[in-house]
Amino acid sequence: MTELQQPNWTRKPLAGMTPEEWEILCDGCGRCCLFKLEDEDSGEIFFTNVACRLLDSDTCRCMDYEYRFQLVPGCVKLTQQNIYDFNWLPDTCAYRRLIFEKPLEWWHPLISESPHTVHDVGISMRGKIIAEEEADLDQLEQYVISWDNQTDE
Repeated sequence: MTELQQPNWTRKPLAGMTPEEWEILCDGCGRCCLFKLEDEDSGEIFFTNVACRLLDSDTCRCMDYEYRFQLVPGCVKLTQQNIYDFNWLPDTCAYRRLIFEKPLEWWHPLISESPHTVHDVGISMRGKIIAEEEADLDQLEQYVISWDNQTDE
């Protein structure tokens, strides 16, 4: 396979991707849309199963992606410039994998050519989340979870 036949994500640095190339890297797992807690002493990040109110529990995609920052002031935007600051991204995340020069997982939609494999293998948060409105946000520590599926890291 020549270099031009290789997928963009294997031959382009993250910083050189177009907005469209950047956006399609998202695997649709929904993990970055979960509420997180940070240990004040260690800085360790703990994920909860409480999801942002805009996360669609079936598709694991934002229900109002275009206006998410206006609707959810704490929503963070992953960009080519700031991606290195988000060390809390799960090991399965395509952005994180590419930072560390690891290949995308076989179940990633760009590899499997199906948006469903991320759900089929249990990486996505489908069926695992509690809506923000249903959770006691003052007691987030009771919703802390660990990942069932990790990668080779």
